Amino acid sequence: MKRTKTSKAWMTEHVNDPYVQMAQKEGYRSRAAYKLLEIMEKDKLIQPGMIIVDLGAAPGSWSQIAAQKVGRQGKVLALDILPMDPLAGVTFLQGDFREEPVLREFESLLEGRQVDLVISDIAPNMAGNAMMDMPRSIYLIELALDFAQHHLKPGGNYLVKAFQGTGYPEYLALLRKSFEQVLTRKPKASRDRSNEIYLLGKNKLENFTSVFPDDGEMSSDY
Repeated sequence: MKRTKTSKAWMTEHVNDPYVQMAQKEGYRSRAAYKLLEIMEKDKLIQPGMIIVDLGAAPGSWSQIAAQKVGRQGKVLALDILPMDPLAGVTFLQGDFREEPVLREFESLLEGRQVDLVISDIAPNMAGNAMMDMPRSIYLIELALDFAQHHLKPGGNYLVKAFQGTGYPEYLALLRKSFEQVLTRKPKASRDRSNEIYLLGKNKLENFTSVFPDDGEMSSDY
């Protein structure tokens, strides 16, 4: 198949990207590693011995960093619909996070333990149509927040990638009801043209407002 001008331009940018080059040199699985590293340095998110969940983990650079930081006494559980090559110290489940059986299987890996930190760099396959892309993105991060609300220990933290657009203010409001403090982060490795932003919920409150009401329907019309 002949490459389009857009795909050629993306490939050229990708190959020449300094973060891509650094990731290859330093052994990280993707340039996204530097987003987490910068946020970690600023906010001191990961400590030895923690239990961490990585939602939307593939290809695995965030899980890779988390496993290194928590050490042998810690644990990293990772989930993605895509396959991911094994990582030392990481228990990985491949499956669709939107499917209830997959979620239940993943929850069983916790063995009843509460989580110190949930991280999520999850995003849907973008179609380039904001009317389609934003609802799909919001749906995924609402699922991630619902998981965090139910499995983070009181005082636990939550880091998620979000895209600014329709549904973003409502999601931010949900976060503020669930955590003592909500911060925004735009790491240097995040491309300037991208409307992605990282939201950090610090110190989960014991009494939170669930993303999903008791009848199982979503809190917003997505």
